[in-house]
Amino acid sequence: MAEETPKTALETTTTHEEAVVHVEEEVKVTDVTLADKNNNTEAEADAEEVTEAGTEGEAEKKKHVEEGGEKIADSDSFKEESTKVSDLSEAEKKGLQELKQLIQEALNKHEFSSLAVNLPKEEEKPETLAADANKEQVSEAVADVETKTEDKEHVSESVADDVATEKGEKKEEDQPAKIEEAAPIVKETYEPEKPTKTDEKEEEEALEVKETKVEIATVDEDGAKTVEAIEETIVAVSSSTSTVQESSTKEEEEEASAKEETSKDETSASSPPLLPPEEVSIWGIPLLSDERSDVILLKFLRARDFKVKEAFTMIKNTIKWRNEFGIDELLEQENLVDDDLEKVVYMHGFDKEGHPVCYNIYGEFQNKEVYKKTFSDEEKREKFLRWRIQFLERSIRKLDFTPGGISTLVQVNDLKNSPGPGKWELRQATKQALQLLQDNYPEFVAKQVFINVPWWYLAVNRMISPFLTQRTKSKFVFAGPSKSAETLLRYIAPEQLPVKYGGLSKDGEFGITDTVTEITVKPASKHNVEFPVTENCQLSWELRVIGWDISYGAEFVPSTEGSYTVIIQKDRKVTSSEEPVIYNSYKIGEPGKVVLTIDNQSSKKKKLLYRLKTIPNSSSE
Repeated sequence: MAEETPKTALETTTTHEEAVVHVEEEVKVTDVTLADKNNNTEAEADAEEVTEAGTEGEAEKKKHVEEGGEKIADSDSFKEESTKVSDLSEAEKKGLQELKQLIQEALNKHEFSSLAVNLPKEEEKPETLAADANKEQVSEAVADVETKTEDKEHVSESVADDVATEKGEKKEEDQPAKIEEAAPIVKETYEPEKPTKTDEKEEEEALEVKETKVEIATVDEDGAKTVEAIEETIVAVSSSTSTVQESSTKEEEEEASAKEETSKDETSASSPPLLPPEEVSIWGIPLLSDERSDVILLKFLRARDFKVKEAFTMIKNTIKWRNEFGIDELLEQENLVDDDLEKVVYMHGFDKEGHPVCYNIYGEFQNKEVYKKTFSDEEKREKFLRWRIQFLERSIRKLDFTPGGISTLVQVNDLKNSPGPGKWELRQATKQALQLLQDNYPEFVAKQVFINVPWWYLAVNRMISPFLTQRTKSKFVFAGPSKSAETLLRYIAPEQLPVKYGGLSKDGEFGITDTVTEITVKPASKHNVEFPVTENCQLSWELRVIGWDISYGAEFVPSTEGSYTVIIQKDRKVTSSEEPVIYNSYKIGEPGKVVLTIDNQSSKKKKLLYRLKTIPNSSSE
């Protein structure tokens, strides 16, 4: 028969159905908000004391942290804004529309792509080269023609005089300037009174020479005629009088139409060719394609306090950097670094608001081999940076950019056993990464939680702070070693939080869908948790107490009168150095209840986490 234990005023009992209601106290943490510079004076003063004080001051600070007196910066003042356009203020809506107009103009002009900007010039180059070549050929032809003209000048002059005498009336008619220039050439083609064959031959040569001169002048005037056009004009010349007159008229018409075409060509050449707007994507979302683009644009606007021109400049710089860094190619690369770094950065679970959580474990760099392979030279640091950016890019692609969706991450930075400020290479890599993230990944962090913060970190944080915007710093939360689990549980549910950080998430029988109940156990008190059972089954449960240092026991109490109480787990002291999670199971063959007893004899409150699962009798027997 079970030994009866006298009840005291400090003992409380919680059934499984009432467990959530019996949260006696809400955890309260000393906060230091970084969102306001005026409120950061105390933290800065502490940092100065850390960096300037002697050995005695450092020892006192270290002791203060170890005793749990570290300060934790809370970001309750920061609330993540809505990504729905309908929730924006009128000024914010106006800013978004102005930014979209600027981006549309840039897309139309291909400003985001340097290749697209230079493309029209590259297309014109072959034509320009061809025109230059043609001009050179024409110039050579002109030189030859001028030589021939000098040799046969007397022939052309005699022919011109004879024709002028016979057709003097036509010279007096008013004609356009260009026709007057062409007329002497045309009239010279009239055959004088039966010239000899030699004179006829010389006359035709003179005709061809002068006709060529006219066409060359036309080339110089409009700048668009080619050698082919000149040849066609020369071929059109006829030695007979009637044919020359007709060809002269046709030539004038062709010349006028050619000028019209040339003027049209010059007009079209002066304006760039009409190209469709370019398509530019960021994180897999084409700009201005749909409502998801608005969510991305809002990130840039908020990062620049809705200053439209500054946000537009930031977008252009980001696109330029992504092209130079080769983001698209980077996403396709595999095995950039060793598998050791998979323990340094990884994604695990979600916070209470649904944000994916990324864990950065700086303590892994305490391993000298890992540190050397990662930071020993510039090439390796660059490789690590590219891998880190690749990891972030792949994580971002999994976010939901629809309005109202989850489009931000929670970053958890574990500074336990971190190499410290003495590692120059790590400081440089961290500084470079922070700058890149701030410049090119705006508003992707919903919360930055720093845990296991050592006593020297305030000084380091003061060094990093100038590189961060005030908005970024307002999202920071800091917790020392004794407050780390408690702080994380404020933002992340126990079933989503890894066991090493105070949660119950691990491989095994229980999963993230098995809800965890949280209970706060008062100092110097005993707390009972009851699981009523009405059918035959196998009952499994797991529990942990943050920090342990309590006594734990479990028993089954049948409902049938006269039945014996069964001791499942004899009361024992559980210390913080033992296994963080206790797992038990019990096969139940009759109605009753399982009672868990947590006896907290310490002077501090304790947080109890537990969950259970039942397997039907058919599979348990």
